[in-house]
This record gives sequence, C-alpha cells and structure tokens, in this order.
Amino acid sequence: MALALGATAIVALLCSAQLGAGRLVSLRLRLRAAVARHWQVGRRPSATPYDPGRERRAEQRARALLRSCVNNEEWAMYRDLGFLRVWGAVGSSDAGTPGGRYGYLIYPHQPIVAYLADSGAILNEYCVALHSPHWDAGQARLPDSDDVLAKWMLLTADERQLLDQANMHLPGRQVDPDQVRGDLARLARWEDERRGSGGGLQLAYGAPAPAGGSVPAP
Repeated sequence: MALALGATAIVALLCSAQLGAGRLVSLRLRLRAAVARHWQVGRRPSATPYDPGRERRAEQRARALLRSCVNNEEWAMYRDLGFLRVWGAVGSSDAGTPGGRYGYLIYPHQPIVAYLADSGAILNEYCVALHSPHWDAGQARLPDSDDVLAKWMLLTADERQLLDQANMHLPGRQVDPDQVRGDLARLARWEDERRGSGGGLQLAYGAPAPAGGSVPAP
C-alpha cells in the first residue's frame, strides 16, 4: 500500500517518535523545508532548461538532512555501506537494542528487508511506496537519502503501523537474497573494524535472541 507523505504527515511522524523536545523542533523545521524545497523543484515550468546538476545538489541536501536526524553510528553506516540497519522493537523484551531478535535493512528505493539477528536468515521484504498527491506523473522521485530517511522515520516512529500498511513479500521478490547476505557480512566486518574487539559479527547477525521477540505478521 502506498503511503502518502506530505510535509504535515512527516512532521506528524516525528511527533509520535520518542525524541527530545529540542531535537523534535529542529527536525520538524528541517523536514518541512526539505519537503517544500522538493515540491518547488518538481513544479518548475517545463520551459526551464534542464540542469544536470539538480539531482546531485538535491542528493547533497538530502544527505545533510539525513545526517542531522540519525545518530553518528547510523550516519557512518549509511555513508560507508549505503544502507541503514534498524533493530526491531515489536514484541521484543530488548526493543531497539542489538540483542533484539530481528532487524531491518533500509535501502534507497528498495523494500525494507527484515532478517533474524541470531542467524542472519532473511524473513520478508516490506515494500513502502512514498509519494504525495501533489506530485504528478512526471515528478522526479525523492533523492536516495530522503527516501532512506522517510523509511527510517516510519520504522522508528511506529514499526507496527509500517508493517500493517506495507506490502509484504517473500525474500527475493525485489532484493536479491545474495545481496542481503553480502550486505550483512559487510555490516559485520564494518562493525568489527569500528570496535576493534571482534564483536561486530555478533551485532550484525548471530546475536543472542531474547525470549518473545519476533516480527509480527502484517
């Protein structure tokens, strides 16, 4: 199911997230400006000459916005690996922690992929189409980093609602399982190198699973 996102909807998502008041105000202002800017660009007159640098500048602004919203480790992960990992929270006694039973990989313009933390087994793909009723058929899609940020916001603000509204598919429908397994291995090495303690593999997958944690069926 497509999720319509406008400036008001994005701000509402932030209001439901567990964020400090000061950070919430800052994020609201940045996101409102980013969405307004994107719509303004998309409504340019057709006679305006094509600017080959427009998409690159839009992505640079989107990356700056993403960096201001996520924590330092998440930003470094996206910068170095090209995706974000979010730990699952629904039904877990250690919600949102590396010891949780399952996690998600967030890719630009691809489904969110759920996997088991203890084995690395791929569970499902959750397809979330981000669009706005203000966009026409010729509208350029969101910059990669804006797409990742929007899905990160949806997932961290209300995981249950995202799972209920997204289209769920078996692994391999849109994202190659070999790619996911390779990305989990890259993530493990990346975390291992950052910590220098040999614990990265346990954080990417292979972490002990607490009782009662699982990805709920939509």
